[in-house]
Amino acid sequence: MKFSTQTISCPHCGHHQHIDVDGTCGDQDYYDDCRICCNPIHLRLHLDEARHKIELYIDSGDEQIY
Repeated sequence: MKFSTQTISCPHCGHHQHIDVDGTCGDQDYYDDCRICCNPIHLRLHLDEARHKIELYIDSGDEQIY
């Protein structure tokens, strides 16, 4: 569970893009801009130590809290 490249779809425009996933830093929560539409993509990375897997969750990041 170190480095890997994943293909994701932008939740805004649907464009496929490759991202590098670094599993050496533990759980992560960050934003990256889409290379096509420039909207923010919310990425959450979870290391599942029991299954030796990296779980990647992607959403639009535009959920608003009132």
